[in-house]
Amino acid sequence: MDCKLTNNLERCTCTYENCPRKGTCCDCLNYHLAKRQVPGCFFPRDAERTYDRSFEHFARLVTEKRV
Repeated sequence: MDCKLTNNLERCTCTYENCPRKGTCCDCLNYHLAKRQVPGCFFPRDAERTYDRSFEHFARLVTEKRV
């Protein structure tokens, strides 16, 4: 399977520009899940900018109906 890096970068909402996984979704998911985190693209913009990618933060946003 080929990575669709160009298409992924067009849609990537992560604000951490120096991330080596930016646009490589499979690597991003593996990295964050190993740390008990959710990738930034799952969060609303203001929440993504906090860089709190924890499951708990994501769950709070779901409970608040922000996701």
